[in-house]
Amino acid sequence: MLRVAVPNKGALSEAAMSMLSEAGYLQRRDRKELVLVDEENGIEFFYLRPRDVAVYVGSGILHLGLTGRDLFQDARVETGAKEVMGLGFGRSTFRLAGPRGTFSSAEDLAGKRVATSYDALLDHWFTQQGIPDVEVVHLDGAVESAVRLGVADAIADVVETGNTIKAAGMETFGEPVMKSEAILISGNGTANEDDAAIERATQRLIRRLQGVLVARQYVMMDYDIRRSDLDAATEVTPGLESPTISPLADPNWVAVRSMVPAKKTNQLMDELYELGARAILVSSIHACRI
Repeated sequence: MLRVAVPNKGALSEAAMSMLSEAGYLQRRDRKELVLVDEENGIEFFYLRPRDVAVYVGSGILHLGLTGRDLFQDARVETGAKEVMGLGFGRSTFRLAGPRGTFSSAEDLAGKRVATSYDALLDHWFTQQGIPDVEVVHLDGAVESAVRLGVADAIADVVETGNTIKAAGMETFGEPVMKSEAILISGNGTANEDDAAIERATQRLIRRLQGVLVARQYVMMDYDIRRSDLDAATEVTPGLESPTISPLADPNWVAVRSMVPAKKTNQLMDELYELGARAILVSSIHACRI
């Protein structure tokens, strides 16, 4: 049975469970539930602390996990696990911040102390950047107070709006350390397993998650257009492969169906209307396979 780790709390938890539900998998209804078995799909979900997901997958105890890219890299389990795909939610930016007007680039931190909850990730990043003698101070949370309390000269943390950092009298500086989002990770396998069955279940889950991503990003657009304007209209809505064209009772008109990016729906509707399209309808996509 495929064993998958899911964050049990925090910003990633609800979105991860929602995506798995959309992909057709059972998910827990009780927050106290730590393990859920989906017999029909041959999969077992384990609800773990977000920081522990990568550790369990990287050690080979679990096959797959949903976690943040920042948490995955901070766990330093690249030899035992790898990123499979981005999941399109939980986006954030990991940045350096310090007292206003004090630092302008990461190089200014040479010989300084930097507080963070992601010390392994940050220490590795400073090494990659060739910035020497940076003391990375580990804190479990509330790193914004580290400078005021004299624990560090600067901080590195996940930044969304930046309001918390501003409220602490600081500002971000330099290029982002990394841009994160929720990801699916896989391990390098475990002993005493039916590898073929696990691989099939893994590929099925990946296809389903990819289908959810596409369904969230696209809508189905239907419209009627004169045959004489069909070429111009299908340039506007080319679809993923090609649009579906169906004849209407009036031989001068055809019906067109095409997948289009959800973000461009109204813009495309305007363009089609100006080309002469009528009866333009948009419907959501619940699930798909590409």
